[in-house]
Amino acid sequence: MSDALEVLQSALVTAVETHPVLAEELMGVFDGPPSRAAFPYVSINDGATTDWSTKTALGREFRIGLTVWDDGESATRLHQLIGHVEDAVAALPRDLSGWRIASIVFLRSFVARNPAGTWAGVVDYRIRMLSTA
Repeated sequence: MSDALEVLQSALVTAVETHPVLAEELMGVFDGPPSRAAFPYVSINDGATTDWSTKTALGREFRIGLTVWDDGESATRLHQLIGHVEDAVAALPRDLSGWRIASIVFLRSFVARNPAGTWAGVVDYRIRMLSTA
């Protein structure tokens, strides 16, 4: 994992864990699917990383997704949690350790239900960062 991705994932975990509503509602935030977790929770995927460097600065572009998992009877709570995840991502600090977020672009979201009964709400972003080191 690149340094930039580590910094970004850490910032995303902190943003979700400290969001006032999500802090109360979620049972956890994980860097990938956990082996066991109580619902609802969020997992952050590694996504795809590409070069976004300029002539003077190292840069990275990430396609990264946050998945909200829930086991409710309907998707109502899941949709509410997705909205709060979007708020948490939008509020990410732009200055991170050794990196600066240049842009955060919402790409898509979708909800799917596993036949076993669990719901997954995926929110995908394109996040571009430049090194400040």
